[in-house]
Amino acid sequence: MSQKQWIAGINAVSAALEHDAEHVREVLIEAGAKNPRIVEIEANARRMDIDVRRVATQALDGVVGNLRHQGVVARYAAAKTWNENELEALVEAAEGRALLLILDGVQDPHNLGACLRSAAAAGVTAVIIPKDKSVQVNATVRKTSAGAADSVAVIPVTNLARTMRDLQKLGVWLYGLAGEADTSLYSLDLRGNVALVLGGEADGLRRLTRENCDQLVKIPMPGAGSLGVESLNVSVAAGVTLFEVVRQRGVAK
Repeated sequence: MSQKQWIAGINAVSAALEHDAEHVREVLIEAGAKNPRIVEIEANARRMDIDVRRVATQALDGVVGNLRHQGVVARYAAAKTWNENELEALVEAAEGRALLLILDGVQDPHNLGACLRSAAAAGVTAVIIPKDKSVQVNATVRKTSAGAADSVAVIPVTNLARTMRDLQKLGVWLYGLAGEADTSLYSLDLRGNVALVLGGEADGLRRLTRENCDQLVKIPMPGAGSLGVESLNVSVAAGVTLFEVVRQRGVAK
């Protein structure tokens, strides 16, 4: 299944052309734009036989609304939309090294986009988000993720707690991030099937989500007390935890 939409911004359009050009239907560029990166985007799109049009700034504004487009947007038939029924096959295909990121109620599209960018860089198997009380993948998320939103399997699920229990049955160990936990992230063995569970910006992990984790762990923050920093931004925490898994697994460049 695919859906047509617009993606905006130099990084997002560049990434779409580089990683998923077959789904780019058209590129609109601000008339008179001379930014070298936009010129490069135009040349790449034309070389790939993708329609390119120079249009007025008002036309770009009308397409993407308040989203900052930087003078370039693309009409995009998004890649595969993932269904929660496909999660089991993804885990099994990982052959005991599945890496899942579960985001429990992230509301800010910029945070979700940043999480997806880290997830793509870390080579995650899938990112799981609830269908309710969570931002979904939209134009802002795509722009912030710099194209990662379409290179990672993002799976919206109806019942997050049930999905977590299903993952446990598949042999996935669920680690929830909680600042008050006693166990350090760095004391864990993260080389097997692992799901990292992070909460939303305001309330962190919800009660049911906590209860369905196998263990709660924390990211040590030795300077937290002196600086008055109680927790990390969810996208920063996602990056820290994902790349601890990468480090332990000794993934080559």
